[in-house]
Parts: sequence; C-alpha cells; structure tokens
Amino acid sequence: MIKLYSHNQKAYDLAVTMLKDTKKAAIVHPTGTGKSFIAFKLCEDHPDKTICWLSPSEYIFSTQLENLYQATNGYKPNNIVFFTYAKLMGMSKEEIQAIHPDYIVLDEYHRAGATFWQKGVEQLLFTYADVPVLGLSATNVRYLDNQRDMAQELFDGNIASQMSLGESIVRGILNPPKYILSMYYYQNTLEKYERRVKKTKSKVARDNAEKCLDELRRTLEKSEGLDVIFKKHMTDPHGKYIVFCSNKEHMDQMMKHTEWFSKVDKEPHMYSVYSSDPGADKAFKDFKEDNDNNHLRLLYCIDALNEGIHVDDISGVILLRPTVSPIVYKQQIGRALSASKKTNAVIFDIVLNIENIYSIDSIKEEMQVATSYYRSLGEANQIINEKFKIIDEVRNCKELFEKLNDALTATWDIYYASAKQYYKENGNLEVPARYITEEGYALGSWLNNQKAIRKGTIVGKLTEDQIKKLDDIGMIW
Repeated sequence: MIKLYSHNQKAYDLAVTMLKDTKKAAIVHPTGTGKSFIAFKLCEDHPDKTICWLSPSEYIFSTQLENLYQATNGYKPNNIVFFTYAKLMGMSKEEIQAIHPDYIVLDEYHRAGATFWQKGVEQLLFTYADVPVLGLSATNVRYLDNQRDMAQELFDGNIASQMSLGESIVRGILNPPKYILSMYYYQNTLEKYERRVKKTKSKVARDNAEKCLDELRRTLEKSEGLDVIFKKHMTDPHGKYIVFCSNKEHMDQMMKHTEWFSKVDKEPHMYSVYSSDPGADKAFKDFKEDNDNNHLRLLYCIDALNEGIHVDDISGVILLRPTVSPIVYKQQIGRALSASKKTNAVIFDIVLNIENIYSIDSIKEEMQVATSYYRSLGEANQIINEKFKIIDEVRNCKELFEKLNDALTATWDIYYASAKQYYKENGNLEVPARYITEEGYALGSWLNNQKAIRKGTIVGKLTEDQIKKLDDIGMIW
C-alpha cells in the first residue's frame, strides 16, 4: 500500500476533489518531494481503471516504478498504459482512439508545451475531452518559451497544490543543503570588462573602473582552486556526487579535470550518462550499485537526471554551470535533496564566470516569502528552516564586480547633480549638446537623452519625481 507523505496526501486529496469538479488538476511541487507517488496513488485507488501515463522518457518512468517498488515492498501498478510524449506525437488518430483511458497523467507536464510534443498531447486531450487529467511538474512556466504558463494552457489554471523549492526547505520537507558558491573560469569576463573600460568616454568613470578592474583581477588570481574548495567542503569525501554539465562536449572536457578532486581522492570512480547514450542505463545502474566506500564516486550527466530521477544515497551535486533555465537549475539542486533524506547534502555551484552567481538568490527569496506567509497565518510551527548555510567563496569578487559595474555606469543622480551645479552657476540649463563637465560627464548629451526619453523617441524611463527635479532647475523640454 502506498503511504504518502503528509504534504503529498493533502495534495492528493485536493487533486481528487478538483478532478471530480473540473476534470483537470495540476500539482506543482519541487523535485525531490515525491510527487510521482501522488499519481501512483491514483492508480492504486482505482485498480479497475485504465491510467494513460505520459512522460518525457521511458528512463524516467522506469526509475519511478523502481522507486515505488522499493518504497512499498513490491507494489507495481498494472493498470498503466505508458507512452512517451515523443511516441504519442507519432501515433495516428486510430491508435489514440484505441487507448480508452479512464484517467490521464501528464508527468513533467511543462514539457508537453514543446513544439512537436504539444500536437500529440492536444490530440489526446481533444479525443478524451471528458477524461480527468492529472498533471505533475516542478514548475508550470516554460521560462525559455515566452514564459508560457502550462498550468493555464493545459489545466485552465486548476492547480490543486503548489509549493516552491524554498517553501519545501522552510517546512522541512527537504533538508536545507550546505551551499558552496565558487568559480572555475573568469578570463573571458575580465577581457570583456577590459574592453568596456577602454570604451568608457568619461575619464573619471574610466579611471575608477580601471582601479576596480585591477583589484578584481588580483583578488581572482589569489582565490583558491577547485582542488582546495572540494577538499575543504566535501563533507563525505567517499560519497556519491552527481556532476551536471551543459552538453556532451562540455561533459567530456570536465571529465578530464581529475586534478580538481586530487586532494579528496586520487582515483575517483567516474561514470557518465546522457539521454541519447545507449549505455546510459548500465552506467546509471553501476553508479547506484557502487558500494566502494573507499573512493569518491562521481556521475557526470547532461540532461538525463534533470527531472524524474532519484538516487537515495547522494551526498551532493556539483553544478558546472552555465545553466540558462531556472527550471533546470532547481531540478539539479533537487537531485541532492529528497523527502526521505536524513542528512544535509552539499551543493557545489561552480559557476562559469562572475556574472552567473545570482541564481541562489531566487531560492533565498522563496524561503523569505514562505516564512512571512506562515507567520502571517499564525502558523510559525510550520517553519522548520529559515535559512541554509551558504559559503560564498567568491564574495569579495562579487562585491568588486558590483563596484566595477557601478563605476562603468554613471547613475541618473550623478548626472542630475552635474545639471544642478550647471544651473546654479549659469542660471539656466541651456547646455551645449557636446558639453562635458570637468569630471568628464557628457552632460549636454545626457540632457538631450532625457528629452528624447520623455517624448518616447528613444527607449528609457523617467519617473514623475525625476521630471519634477529637472523642472525645478529650469529644464526646457
């Protein structure tokens, strides 16, 4: 018998009610919280009903069945008719009409919005317009697809239960991780900012930026290497870690860097999987069954483990970003977190360059929102974790980077102060178009830009307060 966690039982009860009322119900729970068991519970409660289960891959579904089998000591639903979204896309109307489902499950339903897969899903839902549809996903938004809301498109906004990754940590559903923020390559970033500094027209801004750039360069050169970072923060030096890469070429390059782990284990066991690899199942199985506790065990992967796949005894994950999608970022973090884990995993966020270091802020914000929400309801007992440990190995670099950006971008207030000084000295703002202040600011050009922004002839934003400030010192629009 399936015994759901309390948060999933509540979600299941709400979904069942919603399916009866509207025939559509979406669950939005983060990776690692056991949401696939909600759909398996629907199968168990209706053994005489046919459940049409859609998933991005057979690999995901088979692993979910394996986890279910282990968690229930042998239960395996035999009323599921399974298809991948890709398989459904190629099916004829007659083949779809032969399914005759009593329920439809759309697993990772945000993926159903993909250009080609969507057609098959639309045909299925059109054919069985009266059949209840349950959707599972860690997110309802397709961030790289014009922010499409798939809960709205597929379920008319009927979300039975929604929980962010931050909320799941606050409530203690997922254990708070130890989060290490570091960096492995910064030369491209420095070169880009060197070019920006050279192009800066203001001598004052350019001089300040060059000082910041020199300080940033020295700080980065003194920062600790990844071999030291891993040695310092791997709480389980003989544990299992999943290493996420961006593509096959990137993964091949990253697997060559065995020196990164030399201070932890000179001979780590290394495995690799990716979705189009015919040997992926064996490599993943070998990794899971590797019980040699005398060695570090690393599983390098691209997209195969972003969603739907769980390994119980993971000590942590290593994110060798860049990762462009917030969905993928949170799914990768979720690999280290599980509703059944008793330990706090470690997450190494090894960003490509200094500009990629802000993703963790979104999770911190989710936690703050959840904490404020439960306090406002008088349910502070729901708050188990208010924060988790973040070790920022590039904090000084981040501060210098922000200082450099400020130096390169003179703010509106700085230019306004120059305009105010000009008005004080001349009694008007009839500034020549090419006038440059003693500090090196192109005041004439800036004032003309303010006029153009207000007219709408160039892109920009002027607040009513800013307009009033300029009016007060004689601005002729």
